[in-house]
Amino acid sequence: MAAAGPGQVCGGTVESDAPLELCTAHLQLAFDWVARETGVTDTLPSPCLACGSRLGVRYPSGWLCAICDWKVGQIPDDDIAVARVDVVYYIRFDDRIKIGTSGNPRSRLANFSTAELLAFERGDRRVEQRRHAQFKSHRFPRTEWFEVHDALLQHVESLRAGVSDPWEQYAFWVSQQIALRG
Repeated sequence: MAAAGPGQVCGGTVESDAPLELCTAHLQLAFDWVARETGVTDTLPSPCLACGSRLGVRYPSGWLCAICDWKVGQIPDDDIAVARVDVVYYIRFDDRIKIGTSGNPRSRLANFSTAELLAFERGDRRVEQRRHAQFKSHRFPRTEWFEVHDALLQHVESLRAGVSDPWEQYAFWVSQQIALRG
């Protein structure tokens, strides 16, 4: 029997795998009560204005970004909103991979809407130039595009190790940059 209140029994069915001897309705009430303090991790209604993350924690009082703790709805100060993180990006279109760089990858990659984002690597033009030199034997002349080949795919896989979404990784880097500013 599941408890309805102090000393009362609700008569609801307790599922055999329930973590507590409570019916589903009372488990949900207990969850909601605990969630007031701990929050519920979910997708933000819109990207965080401070770091761009889509991962948030929902509280009864509102949303916080799960990456940088920015309160959704607040407008970031100008100096916080412009945290720049340079990245080398790897995108694939058909049988080609582009290795490029940007300090604003969302804007830059919007130009390649049909390409698949494979990975980000933290770095600027120097890192990009090293990658171009590293894979030069497979480069299409005078472009940033390369033939798909094993060494490049292995490099991309090493960048993706432990990363489920390159955009979440980028949001984390931005939040680190904001945190370093103090």
